[in-house]
Amino acid sequence: MEIETPRLKFRKYKNDDFNYLYSLLSDPEMVRYIGEGNIKDKQETNRFFKWIYSTYNVGPDMGLMVLESKGDNSPIGHAGLVPQTVDGVEELEIGYWVSRDHWGKGYATEAAQALKDYGFNHLDKNRLVSLIQPNNIASKKVADKIGMNFDKEIVLQDHKVHIHSILKDNYFDIDS
Repeated sequence: MEIETPRLKFRKYKNDDFNYLYSLLSDPEMVRYIGEGNIKDKQETNRFFKWIYSTYNVGPDMGLMVLESKGDNSPIGHAGLVPQTVDGVEELEIGYWVSRDHWGKGYATEAAQALKDYGFNHLDKNRLVSLIQPNNIASKKVADKIGMNFDKEIVLQDHKVHIHSILKDNYFDIDS
């Protein structure tokens, strides 16, 4: 997958990125709306790292990618198209997660928009979703900005999660 935006480039995780991922997962503010909201130790981070790698086996365009600033190639978060099973249905999630130092700069929206465009234009998907915990107002705003609508609330791994979705029929490519 080769995705770039005016300020960002996406790349697959490498082993050298473990400490960066650990810095995200060990920050209480960063994980507040991820899973159970608990920080991860190095062993748990390693399990998550392996899960990221496993998503790459689903397809060359799948999984969380490191988001890098084009200005200095520094990592600012991660985002990607993540295979999910929701109520027994295979879905493709637009996932985005920007490090705290970069909150409020529009990076999550920029990344999510690029992933939506890629999912519809290059992967020819008919529907894309985002799984967002009910109190994660910032992520809901990102989903709204890229044209997603609240679909339903489900329980996923004992946690309430809101499904936001967009159909290709309701998609307008702002670049065309």
